[in-house]
This record gives sequence, C-alpha cells and structure tokens, in this order.
Amino acid sequence: MKMPPLHQEFVLHFGEMGSRWGINRTVGQIYALLFLSADALTADQITDALGISRSNTSMGLKELQAWRLVCMKHVPGDRKDHFTTPDDLWEIVRILIEERKKREIDPTLTKLRALEIQGPTGDDYSEARIAELREMIEMVTEFYEDMARLETEKLVRLMTYGSKIAGLIDKVGGVFPSTQR
Repeated sequence: MKMPPLHQEFVLHFGEMGSRWGINRTVGQIYALLFLSADALTADQITDALGISRSNTSMGLKELQAWRLVCMKHVPGDRKDHFTTPDDLWEIVRILIEERKKREIDPTLTKLRALEIQGPTGDDYSEARIAELREMIEMVTEFYEDMARLETEKLVRLMTYGSKIAGLIDKVGGVFPSTQR
C-alpha cells in the first residue's frame, strides 16, 4: 500500500512528535495513518503501509486501543479485524484530555493529598507550596470537568469567545467569586 506524499508527510510528522507526546514513533505513525484513512484498515495493511513488523503493529494498535483512540470495526464479508479512529475531532480531543488527566494529573493530585494528610513536618514553606499546588490542580480539574460536561456546540462557542471572556471578567469585577479560598 503506497501512501500519497501528503499522507507520508503527515504520518512521518506524527511519528516524530510521538516521543514528545509520550508515545513511541511507530504508535504515532499508526495513529496518523488510521486518522487519514477513509476506510478502516487491517493490521496487515498498516504493516505494509508503514513498513514495520507485524508485532510492532499489534503492540501499537493495543496501545492506541487502551487510549481509546483506535477502535475495531468489523467489515461484512471479511473475517479480519479492521481499525479506525473516531470520526469526530472533538471526541478525539476529549479522549486525549481525559486519558492524559487520568495518567498524569490524577496520580499527582492523589500524591499531593497524601502528603498533606501526613501532617505537619516542620517545613512550613514546602507544606504551603504543596497545598497551593493541590488547590490549583483541583481548580483546573473542576474547570476541566465543567467543560467536559458541555455539549460540543456550546464548548466550541465558548472557545470562540477567547479573550472576550477575560474582558468581560474585568468589566464585571467583583460580581464573580474570588479565586482566593
């Protein structure tokens, strides 16, 4: 399966970016290939298109399925499993944010809470910084959860307001609750 130049460039870029995103190059390339493919692809087609081993393809697909970024699709008349990405870009973004939160933010918040529960250590500065960080992460997490509940249309509309929201907050001043707890 020969990829057109546009696909090749996109797939190579995603492979290069993979390490920056915490995945390996092959996983990034598999995702990019499936993302651009109009039809679901078999593992053999992915292996052929990317010139990688079948075991690399299998491992990459498993990782992407664990992230919920790739799903299996059954094609009538074909016994092989086919793989595809969600069609809705907003769903993909929501999944990525949720999965990163689960893997990175939640464990950090759990650790910060556990450190606070241990009680005073005599290091007032460090204890205050840990509490400050926990409060900030909790605030960001609450904001994320509020945004995650919004319907996509409302979220897009909210995002298009951009800096206008900051201007509105400046205008109304004391109407909004303080960020100080």
